[in-house]
Amino acid sequence: MDWDHIVVGAGSAGCVVAARLAQGGRRVLLLEAGGKDNYHWIHIPMGYLYCIGNPRTDWMYKTAPERGLNGRQLLYPRGKVLGGCSSINGMLYLRGQAADYDGWRQMGLPGWSWDDVLPLFKKSEDYMDGPSNMHGVGGPWHVNNQRLQWDVLDDWMSAAEAMGVPRTNDFNRGNNEGVGYFRVNQHKGFRWNTSKAFLRPQKDGRIKIETHAHTTRLLIEGGKVVGVEYRQNGTLHQARCGGDVVLSAGAVNSPQILQLSGLGSGTLLQRHGIAVQHDQPEIGNNLQDHLQLRCAWKLDGAKTLNTMANSLFGKAKIGMEYVLKRSGPMSMAPSQLGAFTKSRPDVATPDLEYHVQPLSLEAFGQPLHDYPAITASVCNLRPESRGTVAITSPDPNTAPKIAPNYLSTEGDRATAVAAIRQARSIMAQGPMAKYAPEEMKPGIAAQDDAELALVAGDIGTTIFHPAGTVRMGKDSAAPLDAELRLRGVGGLRVVDASVMPKITSGNTNSPCIMIGEKAAEMMLADG
Repeated sequence: MDWDHIVVGAGSAGCVVAARLAQGGRRVLLLEAGGKDNYHWIHIPMGYLYCIGNPRTDWMYKTAPERGLNGRQLLYPRGKVLGGCSSINGMLYLRGQAADYDGWRQMGLPGWSWDDVLPLFKKSEDYMDGPSNMHGVGGPWHVNNQRLQWDVLDDWMSAAEAMGVPRTNDFNRGNNEGVGYFRVNQHKGFRWNTSKAFLRPQKDGRIKIETHAHTTRLLIEGGKVVGVEYRQNGTLHQARCGGDVVLSAGAVNSPQILQLSGLGSGTLLQRHGIAVQHDQPEIGNNLQDHLQLRCAWKLDGAKTLNTMANSLFGKAKIGMEYVLKRSGPMSMAPSQLGAFTKSRPDVATPDLEYHVQPLSLEAFGQPLHDYPAITASVCNLRPESRGTVAITSPDPNTAPKIAPNYLSTEGDRATAVAAIRQARSIMAQGPMAKYAPEEMKPGIAAQDDAELALVAGDIGTTIFHPAGTVRMGKDSAAPLDAELRLRGVGGLRVVDASVMPKITSGNTNSPCIMIGEKAAEMMLADG
């Protein structure tokens, strides 16, 4: 065999596991369906606006029409480039809560508790405040402060404090309750993705990276995955390895590849003429995502991005500040200020996350409004709703059906109502009064619970955190065991957000990096 391992997908987890396996002496073939991360907008933080919805860097997926969103379809961005979603995401460094990982352990998954995974987070980190019992330095994953500040966001922070939300400068200590500026994965004013962090330092030739290499199926012989078939530049190739194949294609593409390979619901596979290698109905189920409710207010007399960027002079000034200082709006993460709060008093840990932005627009990718405004997007961190990812054709180039099933439970609808009410309460506090806020979304006409639940479907949109579609679990119905091995078929591990039995209580990118670290350690320990 030319390779010890083949890693499918050079995204947030795939880059990590490939690099760590190579550092451990393994020969690795890394296959990425997208291209190199040499597009300039990947590296300019504000460039996510030009990477999401761009076929050069995004799979360009959409959801099915969602009943809970009043029949709307959503854009469903997924990174298609070296670095994967870390090349197009919001760059926010968030681990989730200790209770998330302790919950996984209590589900019968040894090795996944907070105490188990904290050293893995620290191993990756290069934390700007130096080492501590919670943070590490010297790792490849830069964590830095943002390079700008807004008075209107400081006032929103004071308003949250007036509601009893404590200030914090670190959301990553296990209980993320509080309000403060997010820390970001940037370095010297540029985006820091997993390609730069983990792949570029590899100089010993143990990793071979093939881009534009679209995996069409896994090669299965004698009940074991022995390699991968992929199409590159119009030619079909096969590659084989002596050890495990690692599937790190993400919560959409990993179940798609498994299903195309005959691993999944027998009924689904037979419908599309695919020979069943292993009937595993749970592959593609258990889809979880964070649905954000984009609440927005028009302000009077506030300095916001709307007012700065709606003139040629303002745009030129923004550009010059970035060129000269690597700061200002072009260095912005999509969300600058964050808060983690409880939707009701009996919740043990925060179940709401706010992404607060000094701007407003009708929808992602559309122009900014021509008035000063603030958006406080709030999402339910622990949704009850479960969706599916399922192939619609045996053709690997045909997008799967993505049905998140948002707001499909009474609990999720009740949390959405509570979230909108809480966002309104924060805006009604004294520190925001000087701006005379006027609610634009969802609009003051919606007042009772039924009205608020309905408008939640109008303003809800994904915050791009799909997870759970190839879950690990103690139960035999779970596709994966605690070591990320696919039950019923040898030679394969899945390593990405799809393995999460329950979604983490925060942004999912850095948890994926931890999962990559964990997988590599387990594989190297197995010899």
